Amino acid sequence: MNMKSVAKGVATGAAAGLACYVISSCTPSKKKSIKKDAGKTFRAMESLLEDIASAFA
Repeated sequence: MNMKSVAKGVATGAAAGLACYVISSCTPSKKKSIKKDAGKTFRAMESLLEDIASAFA
């Protein structure tokens, strides 16, 4: 069994569980703030990955 794959799966599951817990246990106004911040983070990561890809191209 590949331990790296197992560790990656466990970390992904823990992150998903934590995200579900945070979303379900917060107030509606906080949910909107979390979604807004998640969108900003996603766009920043997308930009970073594009920059890295263009550096290797």
